[in-house]
Amino acid sequence: MQECCSQKSKKSIFVNKLFILSLSICILLFLSLFFSALKPFQRHFLAYVGNIWWAVVLGLLLGGVIDYYIPREYISKILSRKSPATIFNAVLLGFLMSACSHGILALSIQLHKKGASNPAVVSFLLASPWANFTLTVMLVGFFGIKGVLIIVAAIVIAINTGFIFIFLEKANLIEKNKNTVEVGDDFSIIKDWLVRVKNYKFSLSAIANDIIGVIKGSIDLSNMVLWWIILGIFFASLAGAYIPVHFFHKFMGPSLLGLVVTLALATIIEVCSEGSSPLAFEIYRQTNALGNSFTFLMAGVVTDYTEIGLLWQNVGRRVAVWLPLVTVPQVLIVGYLLNIFLKR
Repeated sequence: MQECCSQKSKKSIFVNKLFILSLSICILLFLSLFFSALKPFQRHFLAYVGNIWWAVVLGLLLGGVIDYYIPREYISKILSRKSPATIFNAVLLGFLMSACSHGILALSIQLHKKGASNPAVVSFLLASPWANFTLTVMLVGFFGIKGVLIIVAAIVIAINTGFIFIFLEKANLIEKNKNTVEVGDDFSIIKDWLVRVKNYKFSLSAIANDIIGVIKGSIDLSNMVLWWIILGIFFASLAGAYIPVHFFHKFMGPSLLGLVVTLALATIIEVCSEGSSPLAFEIYRQTNALGNSFTFLMAGVVTDYTEIGLLWQNVGRRVAVWLPLVTVPQVLIVGYLLNIFLKR
């Protein structure tokens, strides 16, 4: 019986998507030591991993903390009501989360597991990478006062999309979160938290159990999101390594075609909020098109296959399909208006 279980365990490892993808990339990196054609891929892949590993780890750890410490009732109370307050709460929470977009992916899925409504999850996902406080400071440093406009536009799109998704949910056009629990109006998060703190028995064994619980939650979350993140880095590395730089300068001008090309390329090469910000400024410096820079930044959220794939697998297929349908027109319209009215 044990031998049978052991064989089953080994088989499950070798059919695991994360294992197969990681092994394939390791083989490519090894071959790059001998074949010069693979050197650009190696350089870009290692650079991307170096830029975002901390954000992914942070996101997974915070997700583990939420999984272990935050009761489902708390998230359902704050982020599951069918009201404007839910969307504003989600966007505010996203603004306060100073994490890379790939770290936010893990947190978004964890919030979904804990009962946040799908409109709230989408709003949080849209607001977090580009409307958080850290990126506000960073974008202002690059773009000056125009950086504030990028942040405000991102927040408006996040809020507007949340409201649209509330309508879609009421019309049964998207899935509802089955993890949400019913919480009465008289339920107080503060009172419940105080009771839990009072009843907590502080000891070394309790601390050890807490650490184990957080790590277990992080591992469970990584099994859901890490494959998609590595896949995104892989495709981004290929694009960064083998798409000529002059292509960006030639086809990403301040026109409707330039916006569409920018949107398409950003879908492929978006990797990290902090890493994309300098690229967005370089686009602005080279093309004099603020709208293209805004589109480049937002496309990393609204069309990124990593995030759409995660939503498809963990939140709902219709949610994943509606995300670009709702957001891409908004991004293109805002980008077009920025190009018209804010020429340098």
